[in-house]
Amino acid sequence: MTSLTLFRATRPGFLILAPLCALLGILLAVDQQVRPDPLDVLLVMAGALLAHAAVNLLNEYEDFRSGLDQITQRTPFSGGSGALPAEPDAAPAVLGAGVAALGGVVAIGGYFLWARGWPVLAFGASGLVLVVTYTRWITRSAWLCLLAPGLGFGFGVTLGGLVALGGRVDPAALVVAGVVGMLVSELLLLNQLPDCEADQQVGRRHLPILIGLHRAARLVVAMLLGSYAVVALAVLAGWLPVATLWVGLTLPGALRLARRLPGALEERSRLEPLMGLNVGVLLVTLALLAAGLWLG
Repeated sequence: MTSLTLFRATRPGFLILAPLCALLGILLAVDQQVRPDPLDVLLVMAGALLAHAAVNLLNEYEDFRSGLDQITQRTPFSGGSGALPAEPDAAPAVLGAGVAALGGVVAIGGYFLWARGWPVLAFGASGLVLVVTYTRWITRSAWLCLLAPGLGFGFGVTLGGLVALGGRVDPAALVVAGVVGMLVSELLLLNQLPDCEADQQVGRRHLPILIGLHRAARLVVAMLLGSYAVVALAVLAGWLPVATLWVGLTLPGALRLARRLPGALEERSRLEPLMGLNVGVLLVTLALLAAGLWLG
């Protein structure tokens, strides 16, 4: 049973996000005429996956320890996996797995630090700090809680992967990392909306608690739609290939979410499908961005 609990606590349904963000870094490196060693590519992917699993495992442990898991109303997209409330005795194993995953990230980062030098340290160390401090400290600061997921995935995973493979941070890389950051941060922001009451009881102070559901929802829409504008402007500036405009194929889904979100905030039955739509829009948008980089 503990093995299944550990698997559930990693939130496996969401782990595709990290390799997808790492893939963008790999494609940016290839676009810069870097020819990465296949082993290095695998290590970048593995490091991203382990980092995402680590933050999920540590978050599950901390939420169980704080009592949040006992008072939150879970959805498929928020409120944790429910793995530890179902098997409380597995808490030490979940913590141990999170620490082990973090150790794997450190080992991979150490290899790239040796191979590429000090630039890797800036991305690796900042990402490590975000993983370790997210649940216990970052969720107590509203604006930092908003920015941290985007920084972790956009700058830690995407730009970190690019630099680890020997690439450089240029305007195209900054745009791609910015788009990743906007989309991931708005995803976490939207997923916080159903949990405000429970989160506040355990001392969290994320943005929906600070500014209210409706203002937070407007920020979700602004960040989501803004990501398309950033790609379009980058194409006009010549920083991204025209093929990256394929991200516009998901714009109808984003506009649907933007129209329906304000009226769904008070009804969980209407909010949950929009949370699912948002996940789909994010993943397909990043996949189309990757395809555009590859073929552009």
